[in-house]
Amino acid sequence: MKISFLDYISITIHQTDLKLTGWVKDKLAPFNLAPEQNLIMMLLWEKDGRTQNEIADKLDKDKTNITRMLASLEQKGFIKRSMIPDDRRSLRVCLTDEGKKLECEIIPITEEFHRMVTKGITEDELTEVRRILLKMRQNVQ
Repeated sequence: MKISFLDYISITIHQTDLKLTGWVKDKLAPFNLAPEQNLIMMLLWEKDGRTQNEIADKLDKDKTNITRMLASLEQKGFIKRSMIPDDRRSLRVCLTDEGKKLECEIIPITEEFHRMVTKGITEDELTEVRRILLKMRQNVQ
């Protein structure tokens, strides 16, 4: 059986995802932080006190998965979850002092990652990649 052009695209996307995620995973390991947990932390560094539902929506993840990741981050001492008084079904997620300190160590890694990944790629090319990937994601939904 011959591999089609579309199969090569799928393979390339998968291989790229593995490489990028592997690099991030290695860099975050000393901080006891997984790549997906880092995405939550980045949202909280951008705006502390988000709700659990808001985090799930922003990351396009199911609430069960987000709950599990938040429990792990809370156990590590990076965040604290608390009930919202006027909405007992929602939880507010806030950074602890330890979680706030972590930002100073993680942001340089994020900046290094962005420089490395976008090296030699123009703004127009990045815009096109984003447009195409979003279109692919919408096609799957």
